[in-house]
Amino acid sequence: MDDEVPASPTVSTVSTSSEHGPVTAIPLLDLSSIPPIYLLSAHFQDEETREVENTLRRYGAPYTTDVSKAKVFIGRVGTKRRAEFELRSRKLKVEEVQEAKRGHSPIKQDAPPAKRTKVSGTLQKPIAVDDEGSTTEDEVQVGADSETEDEDVDQLPTSKRGTSVTSPPKVRQKSAVLVPVFENQTSADIVWVIKLDWFDASVSAHRLLPLGDHLVYKCKVLERPASTKPKSRSIKESFSSSKMAASQTTLATRPETAKDILERAKSDISGMATQSTYHTKRPGHGSRRFEGRTFAPSTIDAGKLVSSRAHLLQKTTSEYEGEDSDLPLPPDWVIKGVKYSCQRFTPGNGPNEDFIGLLKKIRTARTLIDDEIGVRAYSTIIAAIAAYPYRLTHPREIARLPGCDEKTSMLFVEWKNTGKIQAVDNYEEDEAMKVLRLFYDIWGVGPKTARHFYYQNHWTDLDDIIEFGWNDLDRVQQIGLKYYEEFLDGIPRPEVEHIASVVRDHAVRIRDNRITVTVVGGYRRGKTASGDADMIVSHPDLEATANLVKDMVDVLEEAEWITHTLTLSLHNTHRGQHTLPFRTTKASGAGFDTLDKALVVWQDPSWPTRAEDLARDPNTKNPNIHRRVDIIIAPWRTVGCAVMGWSGGTTFQRDLRRYAKKTKEWKFDSSGIRSRATGEVIQLEGPEGVTGTPEEAERKVFEGLGLEYVPPEMRCTY
Repeated sequence: MDDEVPASPTVSTVSTSSEHGPVTAIPLLDLSSIPPIYLLSAHFQDEETREVENTLRRYGAPYTTDVSKAKVFIGRVGTKRRAEFELRSRKLKVEEVQEAKRGHSPIKQDAPPAKRTKVSGTLQKPIAVDDEGSTTEDEVQVGADSETEDEDVDQLPTSKRGTSVTSPPKVRQKSAVLVPVFENQTSADIVWVIKLDWFDASVSAHRLLPLGDHLVYKCKVLERPASTKPKSRSIKESFSSSKMAASQTTLATRPETAKDILERAKSDISGMATQSTYHTKRPGHGSRRFEGRTFAPSTIDAGKLVSSRAHLLQKTTSEYEGEDSDLPLPPDWVIKGVKYSCQRFTPGNGPNEDFIGLLKKIRTARTLIDDEIGVRAYSTIIAAIAAYPYRLTHPREIARLPGCDEKTSMLFVEWKNTGKIQAVDNYEEDEAMKVLRLFYDIWGVGPKTARHFYYQNHWTDLDDIIEFGWNDLDRVQQIGLKYYEEFLDGIPRPEVEHIASVVRDHAVRIRDNRITVTVVGGYRRGKTASGDADMIVSHPDLEATANLVKDMVDVLEEAEWITHTLTLSLHNTHRGQHTLPFRTTKASGAGFDTLDKALVVWQDPSWPTRAEDLARDPNTKNPNIHRRVDIIIAPWRTVGCAVMGWSGGTTFQRDLRRYAKKTKEWKFDSSGIRSRATGEVIQLEGPEGVTGTPEEAERKVFEGLGLEYVPPEMRCTY
């Protein structure tokens, strides 16, 4: 769905979905601390190579195709001789490093970094990993092996030093931080050749595992080939390039100085009545780069500050002098304190859209500064106000809504009294925010990558990325940049319907007429224009949906409807189209990666003068706009869960998972439902699915969850 991030977003991602809800997903596994990784693709199929690349990117790995930059080589390599051959074939001259036995154990991530470690006569600070991801507790299940003891084996070096540790909420990692082990403190160029099995095992364990026997070869580089990164090129030359490379790098946090602290202390004393600042970076509360900005979080006692400011503002506004009896009677869900948005109706165009629009901008600011706690809080606030059926007139109306607090009331009073919110004005005028928003709008670029582009690479516009970083983008990001403006142009409802009809026609051609195509995402919620076209494809026979997505992509590419296939996943087919296990052995991303799917770039292959234009110039390009289309395949017995999981706004989907966990002790995702107590599949749609339509199957899921059916157009939680 368009609110979701395809293993983007942050993510994405969509709901992302990512059925990921408003919370930016934090994978427990963070590969951002590892030096640049190069994939040795020998013995790989094309599809396998793409899947490994996507997985590396998902976990923040600095993936590169430039051998001159690579430090870690991963592949199906079993012997030193083979490793030497792979490096030599890439024009690397190396000599093996003989390891001296070490008698110390690796530093653990949760150990306090109070002492320095002496390495070959030089003091070196332990390196901490800055985890910039986030997730809800529902989205990640940590296996028992995450509690095992760390082994004293060779480890990879981290690429960041002196950054702060950010731990996911409610999840404590006990995996070892990978500390660099060098014989001396010289600038020796060391590389590691590692078995792909180590990466797979780390993904399964949700943490970086010791290398152990997975380390095939460690060597010193004597000579590297010249960099494959090109010199400056024009936009036209960049977009005509056929090479696709990938790289994902990380953001280092600026250390705080004593001067910073003193300056902020003075500001706290003198500026209490004007704006909020905060003292230190707390886990999940955003980058220090934006401290002091009105759109950033604060450690000041928000309750007292907001209460006093709101009180003063109310005294100057006569319309707030009435009693509570003047306010409309709150709806039942407010009186009962219903906190889950999946238990109430939320229309798309409520009476408070103008105020909600300002709150959404603050939430975007919190997303861009890496404040996942703030993002989650503002998403809850926005969903509650969106469901409120009356035009807000008094701050007390807001204070009684679930998830809202005095700070929200203060923002409302500020807006009513001045016609604006200072935090929003500052966000829109801030030069750094303008650049980050520009980069964040590139399909395939999340907030972490946007910050890296700006702060580490010092890029300020799209031309900078094309000229200086084209070969360091992965394929998704290159396509997102190439069609930047086209992807920002919403898809009208008639066009979404036309795309769905084409998809169904081709699916019927390769299967039979019982194929169903259900358009979900923003279209189903009633949006006049969607960011992308999402559709659930199913068939009553289980055998018919196995490998269906691959067959569909093949025929649609042949017919020239699909110009680029960016993700092709067969996860569900490979596990027999069963509901995702509750205690999964594979990191799967909260349901988004649990179904077979294809994320593609779509373009209508016909245009009025095509034959005439091609006859005049065979190289004439199709003038039709490119669109983003997600094709998801669901087996019939759980198609209702899939339709439900891809139809709500991000907060609706997040609350649906939370509700299922809290009230039923079930694990819900788009592949089905399992009991958290026993791990058994809960077959709300019946063993073979419903006799009817996917929409009727969805109603059965609502009924089985004990929820009142909420029409799709009433799930607009943003």
